[in-house]
Amino acid sequence: MSNSEDSELTDLARFFLEPSNTTHRQYEALRAYFVEHLPSAEAARRFGYTPGSFRVLCHEFRRNPRRPFFLSPVKSPQAVPKKEPVRGTIVALRKQNLSIYDISRALAQSGQTLSPPAVAMILKQEGFARLPRRRDEERPPGTRPEVAAVANVGELDLTPRQFRTKFGGLFLFMPYLAAVPLDKIFHQADLPGSGMIPAGQAMRSLLALKLFGNARHSHVMSSVFDEGLALFAGLNVIPKRSFLTEYSCRIDPGSYPKLMRLWFDAMKPLGLERGSSFDLDFHTIPFHGEDALMEKHYVSKRSRRQKGILAFLAQDAATHVFCYANAQLRKQDQNDEILRFVDFWKERTGHYPEELIFDSRLTTYANLNRLDKKNIAFITLRQEPISAWRRIELEGVARAYRTPRILDRKVTLQGYKGLIRQISITDLGHEEPTLMLTNQLRRSAAKLIGRYAQRMIIENNIADGIDFFHMDALSSAVAMKVDCDLQLTLMASSLYRLLGAQIGNGYKTAKSRHIFRDFIDATALVTIDGQHIQIKFQKRAHNPYLIAAGFAKTEVVVPWLDRKRLQFVFG
Repeated sequence: MSNSEDSELTDLARFFLEPSNTTHRQYEALRAYFVEHLPSAEAARRFGYTPGSFRVLCHEFRRNPRRPFFLSPVKSPQAVPKKEPVRGTIVALRKQNLSIYDISRALAQSGQTLSPPAVAMILKQEGFARLPRRRDEERPPGTRPEVAAVANVGELDLTPRQFRTKFGGLFLFMPYLAAVPLDKIFHQADLPGSGMIPAGQAMRSLLALKLFGNARHSHVMSSVFDEGLALFAGLNVIPKRSFLTEYSCRIDPGSYPKLMRLWFDAMKPLGLERGSSFDLDFHTIPFHGEDALMEKHYVSKRSRRQKGILAFLAQDAATHVFCYANAQLRKQDQNDEILRFVDFWKERTGHYPEELIFDSRLTTYANLNRLDKKNIAFITLRQEPISAWRRIELEGVARAYRTPRILDRKVTLQGYKGLIRQISITDLGHEEPTLMLTNQLRRSAAKLIGRYAQRMIIENNIADGIDFFHMDALSSAVAMKVDCDLQLTLMASSLYRLLGAQIGNGYKTAKSRHIFRDFIDATALVTIDGQHIQIKFQKRAHNPYLIAAGFAKTEVVVPWLDRKRLQFVFG
């Protein structure tokens, strides 16, 4: 055999054993496996396939054994000519274990734009399988996920800079928080803390999220990179939801009564008014779990009894501020919680509440007698059928049934010493008469009934706290302890009332949701310089109210922000 013939045979062998295009390579690999009975792993190795991708190639060939191998591929929108010049580069980059996104970025850096799906198509044509999921240390430099900053008060950045925040309205509460010894209060209440996240920063983080009124299932992870939220708390970044959940579990339940008393005392110098009449009620926070120690309580919005946490709430009838709460109640203790509230009020103010309004299930007749001995006026209901009626007209009550008929008399109750006034009321829109009990013997029946009708508003105001402050969000991503959540609700309620009172113009008694919509839900430009933190709001229809309330002249020192002075500017 001549040298020329030998050379020609060598070229033919190289042609078959080293295919120059994708289709030819697939053909030779399949022929080696099906015709020459080469082992699958060996055929895959010889022609540059992974074992998995070669099995896929064989599976597709069995499904379509008549596929054409040596026809020229038809041009189509998927076969873009610009792919061909970079095909070799793509193959070389994949052999470096780069993903389609890594390859697309590498091509863009070299001036060759090709989308990740286009890169994926070329790799599929070349027989490459998808990369398995890689660990962070296996990724090439520049493609690894960024490590988020850890909340640390020592990393708080107060260097001169500017940034935008969607939590600009939160800073309207900061003058009130800066005016009280907040960190001292948290220390006296024995709240836990660490060197990286002290108690003050942890509680301000939780309070900020409560004040902003977002549902807890969404409000943390979407906001961890907002610098304004972290600045309000006094941290470099807001803590993650795992910390917030864990922190509420670390607080000793005995700390909450201390914190409630200290917060109550701190609010008086700020001008938060204290009324004389209070609406009292229980609220069941539903529990959806299998805890055998959880008791069943009546849930009004579901009209049934179910497992839940019973919370006692006291609201100032004049200011609509939640001034007392307790979420650590058991059934055997719930009847006496009203006595604990009046003792709390006597301890903080020096006198008992003048008037209490509550429904029939709140306490016992014996406790009504104890209230009467303390000279505390009360109005409640009695659940008994009864049947001399006279008609009266209610004044100052916006309702359809304004001329009910009444039967006013004095009765005796088991456990109550002496006579108590019972007013039976009909024509109020109910099938059965309503029986009202009170120790106010001389006050007109119309005024008593009108006052109790106003008490019904507490259901709406408590709903404001439940819905806006998300007290029922036990199944949220931030699984916060109920007693911690309830204490934050009390604090947030006080701050909203202070803000509403300062703004005036009807906002003094407006619901928290209304104040949030008009003033708190506002973006702002934050500017930090050597001595000041300036919050500049964009033009908004309600800015004139804030200017008239004196916020444009505010310059308050913020202790937890290196004593920088807070200023507000309105666009």
